[in-house]
Amino acid sequence: MQERKPRFASLSGLDMNRVYTHDDLKDWSSEDELGAPGEFPYTRGVYPTMYRGRLWTMRQFAGFGSADDTNRRFKYLLQHGQNGLSVAFDMPTLMGIDADDPRAHGEIGHCGVAISSLDDMERLFDGIPLDQVTTSMTINGPAAVIFAMYLAVAEKRGIRLELLDGTLQNDILKEYIAQKEWLFPPEPSLRLITDTIAYCSEHVPKWHPVSISGYHIREAGSTAVQELAFTIYDGLTYVEAVVKAGLPVDRFAPQLSFFFNAYSDFFEEIAKFRAARRLWAREMTRRYRPTDPRSVQLRCHAQTAGCSLTAQQPMNNVVRTTIQALAAVLGGTQSLHTNSMDETLALPTEGAVKLALRTQQIIAQESGVTNSVDPLGGSYYVEALTNRLEEAAVDYFRRLDEMGGMVRAIEQGFPQREILDASQRYQRELERNERIVVGVNEYVESEERPISILKIGQEVEYEQVGRLSDLRKCRDSFKMAGAVEELQEAASCGENVMPYLIDAVKARATLGEICAALKEVFGTYREQVVL
Repeated sequence: MQERKPRFASLSGLDMNRVYTHDDLKDWSSEDELGAPGEFPYTRGVYPTMYRGRLWTMRQFAGFGSADDTNRRFKYLLQHGQNGLSVAFDMPTLMGIDADDPRAHGEIGHCGVAISSLDDMERLFDGIPLDQVTTSMTINGPAAVIFAMYLAVAEKRGIRLELLDGTLQNDILKEYIAQKEWLFPPEPSLRLITDTIAYCSEHVPKWHPVSISGYHIREAGSTAVQELAFTIYDGLTYVEAVVKAGLPVDRFAPQLSFFFNAYSDFFEEIAKFRAARRLWAREMTRRYRPTDPRSVQLRCHAQTAGCSLTAQQPMNNVVRTTIQALAAVLGGTQSLHTNSMDETLALPTEGAVKLALRTQQIIAQESGVTNSVDPLGGSYYVEALTNRLEEAAVDYFRRLDEMGGMVRAIEQGFPQREILDASQRYQRELERNERIVVGVNEYVESEERPISILKIGQEVEYEQVGRLSDLRKCRDSFKMAGAVEELQEAASCGENVMPYLIDAVKARATLGEICAALKEVFGTYREQVVL
């Protein structure tokens, strides 16, 4: 029978055979390439029992409106079975400006929660036991400041820092590559991350001070290969920076974590997660020779692909998310967020986010895929695809090494151009109907049934600005100014800034004030035009 197409390929452009056999694994060694779960090179997972021992953390991304609004959503999700928190911040917060900054007008609370001060952070986590719930915070440029607020809340409650568990995204390199939300130039940004990692290694040992994020690289239009390569290489760049700062690799590497996209190309995504663990274990071993096995174990969070969701026929997004979530689970993720069906239209409603959570719970409890560790291990197709993804990523590593590392590559526009080319190629395939997206370029409906969406009222901005005004009136301005000045001195002379950031937020300096003070020391960054 004639085949439907002359060529079958993955989303990364890898040609797919009609059938896979042992011939596709001629030089493959199960001992070297696969191993046992919980053993080097960790292809089959970082823990021997994986989900037979403990299910992944179900961590729905949540944040909108005021701190009080998001606090209610957190409690709603915990009530319905979520076992970890994940905070989405609004654009002003992500860019390190206060709610009363003119540039923030019209953006307060619209794409996440508005956080301008320690007072806001206290309200955000009111009634939530920080020593019993893990918290992930998606924040980058001002990550150290937001983290300082979180630590200050814990200290005010009498919670020992060594009990805190969670993740700070804090991956600035992917901002220059893909998401474009930076505050400072690359070098001082790396220094801030190094400071955060060093501080956590000593004071907050259960915390992951940086979540190296491929998610946003993929959302910018990259292939799975590019997401894999650039993310792992970013991680190696952070390791190199911290080692150069004098911290032994085994002191901090076990606290590093990763964040990957779970896209719709089912088997390629499964292979990507498996290849990521193997690649990290091998490269860390080769480059830094750690002695602690945990230093080479890649632990990751996954989120289903936001860029795959469609405004057309939004109910279809439930199916897309289910397939993507299943790929992440079969790939061996440690925690997972499932996107809500309405996220192309607005922030998710309670009903939509509950359905997204239920999707994870059904996979965990009803599908049977958690009964065996790495149930696809040994599949000719999956193993061959895992090998090809790893090989393609290693080729990128070689090119990045030749350029002098990721910072130099970013300055030359290399990863940016690669992602741009990939995104343009994908768009051309859609326009030519070489790739089908149901409801967009095939099975299109002329009339769409509207669905309910969450709307953020202007009162959120008015109230947030009012709270900031009250804070500035009642705080000890002399004490605040002194704390900010000490922070600037520490930043100038190379001291670890984390203790000074904690002091500054306790003195009720705002996010915008602190970031502005650091810009005076570190400067700002303007991206080079990439052609």
